[in-house]
Amino acid sequence: MTKKPAQVHLPFYITTALPYVNSNPHIGHAMEIIRADVVARYYKLTGHEVFFNTGTDEHGVKVFRKAEEAGQDPQTYVDSYAEKFKKLLPALGISSDTHFIRTTDAYHMAAAQEFWRVCEKNGDIYKKNYKIKYCVGCELEKTESELVDGYCSFHPSLKIELIEEENYFFRFSKYQGQLLDLYKNSPNFVVPETRFGEIRAFVERGLEDFSISRLASKMSWGVPVPGDESQVMYVWFDALVNYISAIGWPQDSVAFKKWWVETGGVVQYCGKDNLRQQAAMWQAMLISAGLSPSRQIVINGFITSGGKKMSKSEGNVVDPIALVGEYGAEALRYYVVRELHPFEDSDFTLEKFKNSYNSHLANGLGNLTSRIMKMAETNLSGPVSCAGVYENYIPENLKKAFADFDLQTATNIIWEHISALDSTIQESEPFKLVKTDKEKAVEIIRDLVFRLYGIATMLHPIMPETALRIISLVENNKSPESPIFPRRD
Repeated sequence: MTKKPAQVHLPFYITTALPYVNSNPHIGHAMEIIRADVVARYYKLTGHEVFFNTGTDEHGVKVFRKAEEAGQDPQTYVDSYAEKFKKLLPALGISSDTHFIRTTDAYHMAAAQEFWRVCEKNGDIYKKNYKIKYCVGCELEKTESELVDGYCSFHPSLKIELIEEENYFFRFSKYQGQLLDLYKNSPNFVVPETRFGEIRAFVERGLEDFSISRLASKMSWGVPVPGDESQVMYVWFDALVNYISAIGWPQDSVAFKKWWVETGGVVQYCGKDNLRQQAAMWQAMLISAGLSPSRQIVINGFITSGGKKMSKSEGNVVDPIALVGEYGAEALRYYVVRELHPFEDSDFTLEKFKNSYNSHLANGLGNLTSRIMKMAETNLSGPVSCAGVYENYIPENLKKAFADFDLQTATNIIWEHISALDSTIQESEPFKLVKTDKEKAVEIIRDLVFRLYGIATMLHPIMPETALRIISLVENNKSPESPIFPRRD
């Protein structure tokens, strides 16, 4: 692999929102974790030490009910699903050093309880009777203005439930001013800007305190509330704490300082239905606990299929493991990053996936690599020296695209280099020139190989196995024995 730059960089911490373990992993989960992995790998490539966290959210009423339906105790139920999500990581080519947290891990549950105690000590937790309309899918209270014909817009197939009981509340309303100050002082806090505008408007309208517990007699599957085991923590006050429990809070102050304080906080990848929880509720909780806010929140859109939201009821859910089994992890990583919009909803069909694979991978990058390395193996006396590739092939526009989390633009920039390389072959025709001016042809071929190595360097965060395969071919001056991406007809 190319030599890393000599400069010393601050650590970088990135995480995904934890998916509920109430169903099998789907392509939406794959999209989010692939994107976060691409960013993590880019920061590693540019010299940062990186901590990448993901895992599973295992408490809450949705999981509790699914376990009941399956006739299993909740722990057995979540153990089986957590294992499926854990196995998804290597299948997607996710970095092998990725940290996987479960909210049923003992150290996380202890951290959630300590976080509660700190917020309670600071006067931000109290108990009251209340009555609300509640969406089980979002795990959130809903106002009338947030409902469409009485249903949640994110979960239109689920009935809104009425909850009336005595629970603990968090003083969310107390933090309106501090949240608005945070947004004002951090102009790129939420990406993209459209989502940032949404959360600013939400906070500006005024905040209501939110419930952070449930009666254990009605729903026992949760972290016990410290000092009151008649209640269990409401899922968000438990799950969001994983972002700090994963890096040692509260016990390992050295690790926490390194990954939270020195980095400026965590970069959080999540879906648009998580905007309020991640960019407002969690930030208020951090302020309450005396901790600095997150670094940035990156919001994904949803994946639709044939214009409809993917769901089991529609029968259009795509299994990422099946896709990987047929096309390979690299093809899925490419499609997620380049063909799906980085921030808005995107449509996915198997036909679109297959066409993209054949056009841009089989006939594109794969064929180009084979042509160049066949010319190199035939006409060069040895491998091309690729010293200095890092400095020459991480252009400023690519750095900016990664910094903006615009992975689609980043991939398009790389494919512009691929297209330029293909154009050079068409214009210079070194395979013909070698018969009349071999010295000139060899010079052109060496340049093609050098540039191909540079493309592999840029491509490494997105398609690491492909990048390493191309680099190996260049370093050994060999053409591939089999197609890098076989056509799928």
